[in-house]
Amino acid sequence: MASQRTSGPAPTGGRFALWSVLGTVILVLDQVSKFWFERNLDPGIQLPVTSFFNFVLAHNRGAAFSFLADAGGWQHGLFVTLAFVVIILMVRYLWFYNHRTLFALALTLVAAGAAGNLIDRVAHGYVIDFIDLHWQGWHWPAFNVADIAICTGAFAFILDELRGVRRGR
Repeated sequence: MASQRTSGPAPTGGRFALWSVLGTVILVLDQVSKFWFERNLDPGIQLPVTSFFNFVLAHNRGAAFSFLADAGGWQHGLFVTLAFVVIILMVRYLWFYNHRTLFALALTLVAAGAAGNLIDRVAHGYVIDFIDLHWQGWHWPAFNVADIAICTGAFAFILDELRGVRRGR
C-alpha cells in the first residue's frame, strides 16, 4: 500500500539533512547535559538556582511523571520498544514531510527527545533527569532536555494541526 502525502514538494534530501542536523544537535545537548549532571550531582541532592528552580539528579525507571517506575522491571522493554518505534516513524514521516516546516520541526523534536531517553534506558536502565521546578512546596517531576524536546514537539504537532484546520486542510 502506497504512503499518501499531502500536496507539496517531493521529499528532498537537503531539507531532510537540515532537520537531521537539528535533531542531532538536540540529542547531543541532551546527552552532554545528562553526562555532566550524572558526574557532578549525587541523586536527590538539590542545587538551588532560583526560588522556583533547582538542579537535582533523578533516575527515572518509568515514563513521563515516573509512570510505571515501580512496575518491577517489565516496563523497561516496553519503553525501549515504544521509543524505537516512535523514532522510526518520526524519521520516516520526516523524510516525506520535510517541506512542512512546523510539522517537520515537531517530528524532529519528538524523534530527538525519544532518542535521548532511549540512549539512557539502554545504557543505564533508567532516564537521567535533572531539572526541578517547584513553587510553594509543590514540585513538578524532574525532567531533562529530551523531555523538553518531546513536549515542545507535541505542542508543535497541535499548532500544525490547528493551522491546517483553520486553512481547511
